[in-house]
Amino acid sequence: MQEKIILITGGTRRIGETICQKLHSEGMSLMIHYRSSEKEAQALQTKLNQIRPGSVAIIQANLLDTAQLPILINETLKHFGRIDSLINNASSFYSSPIGKITEKSWDDLVGCNLKAPLFLSQAAAPHLKKQHGCIINIIDIHSEWPLKKYLVYSSAKGGLATLTRSLSLELAPEVRVNGVSPGPILWPENGEWSDQITRQGIINKTLLKRAGEPSDIAKAVFFLISEAPYITGQILAVDGGRSINL
Repeated sequence: MQEKIILITGGTRRIGETICQKLHSEGMSLMIHYRSSEKEAQALQTKLNQIRPGSVAIIQANLLDTAQLPILINETLKHFGRIDSLINNASSFYSSPIGKITEKSWDDLVGCNLKAPLFLSQAAAPHLKKQHGCIINIIDIHSEWPLKKYLVYSSAKGGLATLTRSLSLELAPEVRVNGVSPGPILWPENGEWSDQITRQGIINKTLLKRAGEPSDIAKAVFFLISEAPYITGQILAVDGGRSINL
C-alpha cells in the first residue's frame, strides 16, 4: 500500500483523524484537508511525518467555495504526483427543524455534505481514472432513516447516498465509488444528545448494545480502498445493527 496517495477532507479531527492514522499506518501517503483546525492539522502532519518523512501534507480550504475545490486536487498532484483515492469526510451537523430552516443553514449543510463532495469528485475523476482509484463518501445511517429535527442534514446525506451510487455508474469501470454510513460512533460536540439517558436510549437500539469507535469507520474505509476491488456502488452501514432496529 506504500504507493497509495489519499486526499481526505476534514481529516484533522474526530473520525477523520482516526481514518488518517489508520491509512498512514498501512503505508499510504496523505493530503489532509482542513478548514479552521490549523493547529490540529499541523500537529497531525508533524506526528505522522516523524513516522514516515514526507508522507503527509496539509491544505486549507473552505469547501463551500467551489472555486477552491480543484485547487485541492491540483495541490495533491503537485505534491505527490497523482491521486489514488478521494475520501469525502468533512461534514456539518446541527438541527434544522421545520419552521426554523434558513437559507444560510441550507447552504451550509447541503454545501458541505453534498455539493462539495460532488464538485470535488468531479475535479478528481480524470486523475482517479488514470490510477483506477476510488472515492469513498462518509455518509450517515440517517441518510436512509431521517433524523427528526434534522431535516436539511438528513436530506443532504440522503443526497450524498444517491450521489455515491450515481458516481459509481458515471465513473465505472475505472473508478470504484462506495460509502460508509456511521451509526452511533461519536457524540456531537455542540451539546446535542448530551444527557446520558438519551445516549443510552440510542445505544440500546443497536443490536450490539454499545457505541462504536472511530476505528470501526477507519477499518471500513481501509477495506474499501485496499481489499474490495470488486465492490462499487455500495454503502456500508457501520452502526452495530442500529439501522435495522430504528
